[in-house]
Amino acid sequence: GRPLEDPCFDQMLFISTDEGSSFQRQPVSFTVDTLLFHPSEEDKLLAYSKEAKVSDESVGQHRLMQSRYLYVTCLIQNCSDKMVTAQFLGKIDHNSLSVQDEYIFVKVTTGNRTKYYVSYRRNEFVQMRFPKYALPKDVQIVSTDENQVFLALQEWYQTDTYNLYQSDPQGVYYSIMLENVRSTKQPEENVVIDILEVRGIKGVFLANQKIDGKVMTLITYNKGRDWEPLAPPTTDMNGKPVSCKQPDCHLHLHLRWADNPYVSGTVHTKDSAPGLIMGAGNLGSQLVEYKEEMYITSDCGKTWRQVFEEEHHILYLDHGGVIVAIKDTSIPLKILKFSTDEGRTWSIHNFTSTSVFVDGLLSEPGDETLVMTVFGHISYRSDWELVKVDFRQSFPRQCTEADYDSWKLTDLQGEKCIMGQERMYRRRKESSFCIKGKSYTSALTAKPCQCTEKDFACDYGFERAPSLRLEGDRCYPDFWHDPDAPPEICHLGHSYKSSTGYRKVITNVCEGGLNKEQRAKQHSCPLLPPRGLQLGIKGQMLAVAPGDDITFIVHQEQGDTTSTRYQVDLMDGVRAIYENLTVTDEPIQHRYEKPGVYRVNVKAENSAGHDQATLYIQVTAPLQDVHLEVVPIAGRNQEVNLTAIVLPTEANLTVFYWWIGDNLQPKLSLENSLITRFSEEGEVPVTVQASNGRSMVQDSKIIIVYDHFQVIPLSFSRNLDRFNPNIPEWRQDVGQVVTKILAKLTGVPQDSFVTMVKPGLPTTADLYVLPQESTPVKRSTLTHSCISPKYVSESLNNYSITASPSSIITKTELMYFKGPITSDVSASTTETGASLYLLLLEVSSLLFKGVLLCFHFFNFTQSPLQKEIFYLTEITFQKLQRTTRLDYNAYFSGICDITKIDEWGETWLSCTREGNECYHYVRDTLAFPRQTNLEWLQSSGFKSHSN
Repeated sequence: GRPLEDPCFDQMLFISTDEGSSFQRQPVSFTVDTLLFHPSEEDKLLAYSKEAKVSDESVGQHRLMQSRYLYVTCLIQNCSDKMVTAQFLGKIDHNSLSVQDEYIFVKVTTGNRTKYYVSYRRNEFVQMRFPKYALPKDVQIVSTDENQVFLALQEWYQTDTYNLYQSDPQGVYYSIMLENVRSTKQPEENVVIDILEVRGIKGVFLANQKIDGKVMTLITYNKGRDWEPLAPPTTDMNGKPVSCKQPDCHLHLHLRWADNPYVSGTVHTKDSAPGLIMGAGNLGSQLVEYKEEMYITSDCGKTWRQVFEEEHHILYLDHGGVIVAIKDTSIPLKILKFSTDEGRTWSIHNFTSTSVFVDGLLSEPGDETLVMTVFGHISYRSDWELVKVDFRQSFPRQCTEADYDSWKLTDLQGEKCIMGQERMYRRRKESSFCIKGKSYTSALTAKPCQCTEKDFACDYGFERAPSLRLEGDRCYPDFWHDPDAPPEICHLGHSYKSSTGYRKVITNVCEGGLNKEQRAKQHSCPLLPPRGLQLGIKGQMLAVAPGDDITFIVHQEQGDTTSTRYQVDLMDGVRAIYENLTVTDEPIQHRYEKPGVYRVNVKAENSAGHDQATLYIQVTAPLQDVHLEVVPIAGRNQEVNLTAIVLPTEANLTVFYWWIGDNLQPKLSLENSLITRFSEEGEVPVTVQASNGRSMVQDSKIIIVYDHFQVIPLSFSRNLDRFNPNIPEWRQDVGQVVTKILAKLTGVPQDSFVTMVKPGLPTTADLYVLPQESTPVKRSTLTHSCISPKYVSESLNNYSITASPSSIITKTELMYFKGPITSDVSASTTETGASLYLLLLEVSSLLFKGVLLCFHFFNFTQSPLQKEIFYLTEITFQKLQRTTRLDYNAYFSGICDITKIDEWGETWLSCTREGNECYHYVRDTLAFPRQTNLEWLQSSGFKSHSN
């Protein structure tokens, strides 16, 4: 099925079990990049995702998933973080999960050390044991068939080579097979290792070994126990003798995979054509990169023949009965070559009348097919051209048993017993011109041999010493290995065998004869102390919510488990003791009710020693939201406080990620605030992400940075505090209301004001007055703008603020602004003494609300005598029995000019200070005598120096 997008799921898989007549929908919760069917079990498939999730699922049954760099399993119908099972305790490296045949591999890097783990037949993971001081930098799996892992390992001292290792059946213990195999780094960090498994005959591999800069091709017939260079052909393609003689000259092959999946690599083999190997290379003392002559062998590498002088793409048809070759070139072609006698003779066929650029070769399904397709393009702008080539009409009949003879597999030394048996294969006679067909089988007979020394390889911890060749094939223990030491898991009362240094090559079927394993000594298992104690959680969720069910798993890598006592302390008053832990993993169920950090400890102890493991569990509710509290305006190079308000407020263990400007590297903090500075003017985006292990939330704001601006601290009436829920939305709405009203009352453009209401109580705010482009920022003339109380009153009567669905604040002593206008229009908040008062009073049938607003901007190039401080007292006008009286007098200092405000009938003073200190006041002649006002001024603490 092809994954398709679905509005309800990330991907939808359509599965058909009746050859496409009907389909069932199967949602998958991740994006599928590659979908592969299991090689032998038709109801299983493997899905790869770049989202770090991998699924190996029986359709509708099971699912293996790598998520958050963990390896877990779960039922596909019930797959969630709570339902997964931790098959491997701890985190694994990204993209390190590999599933091959019976084995699953993962990699774990801590510090500068890397460990590799394997699961055999989906059982528990066990650390892979390489030679102690191999210290692998990289591991590449070569082969996993025949119940054995064949891999390439780059040791700490290697740069462009790898060593080949072979495992026991479980894939745990590894012994070295060949050193210094050449490797090449490809784009996207892919590594190509010059090792090739020859298909058709098990146990045969080709490898390119690089020593002192020289590359030589070697072949093994017994899965790496013995390696030999390839014998050169005796003649060239024209039948002339070659000058290449052993031991100074050999055949060397390029062991590269093709970048194009529709053409063969430099070496071509096939399961249905055993013994047939065709490859590109050269004769000489070493492999030469630019030489790609074509050679072929039909007896699995014992003898070779040259067939072409240049590299060709190869395709085997009819079990190798027809070999098709097309030249590997960048120019268009219209001919191909084919051979029906295993490359001894070649014919030419014009497959098209118009030359085409060949893009690939395809054969119809089935090894017996004689139909192929050449596809390519006539020009780089044209569509694909597909040309079908059918060889069936070239053969007059089907082959019979009389058309075959046999050949016996031998190595380069002529040894017939390979992998413990003599094997004979069937091949078509050169004189027979017939089709092998579907019923053809290549294997003829297999006869077991008696076991000899060549059937045994060195065991783990042993190797052949190159300096001791006179000792023959003897295996010596490495200095770090004790052959008599008990295995890591050895229970008291059981026994084990120490290694003799040899083990039979896997899949070797020799019988009788020499047995180099039988001299192994029997030992009783001693009581081993516990080692490698691990404590994990099912699902690996180290951060859980209060009340969540948690399953702890105790795992011990080494030592006796049946005679060990395990003490578990869950740190919330719950303790438990386990005796005779008979299985490797023992689950412990628990539930934490209160938030906090719990240090869970497990101690394993027996009479031989002890070990312990610790795990920190964070119990916290998921984060709901975060609000970024920042000043909307900031001064260049001035300190700015960024604050994140997290909900719920009781959330603990929160980590904050601060993304400032275009910087892709965030700043991290455990505090919910951060002090920073901005060096450039303009808009700066700021984002905060809050994470507590269970969830992550974020909020973003824009801060505008200026060189100069004004800040007016504002305070409010305490009555407003009763309606302040102290949430960002309310503060934002109130700030917008204040900004709109001030802009409307003053006539100043609204985008010149920004009001920021601060968190907490009492309610306060800052009013930012931004510089206008038309006015110099640091210099302004003295302006005086007074707005009538009647105009402001009418304006303020036209709005109300909704506090909640059931409560509307209207006309009630709503806002009281008080604050100094800054003296310097830079980012400073230094007071000059110029103040602004705004009082909104209750309005009723008996009360009239009035406000007088006066803005004073100063040119600071003037003399100090002109920097006057103005005070404007609160003014309340009451309308009683058609009588207007002035409760308080406006008080000014300085020599004043009288200004008449006709609509109120009141007298106001516009004052400056020159010379003598004096006090002046205004009185309403209709309401109060002059003396009353003087007494009020004096009682208020003012001195009178003149009349």
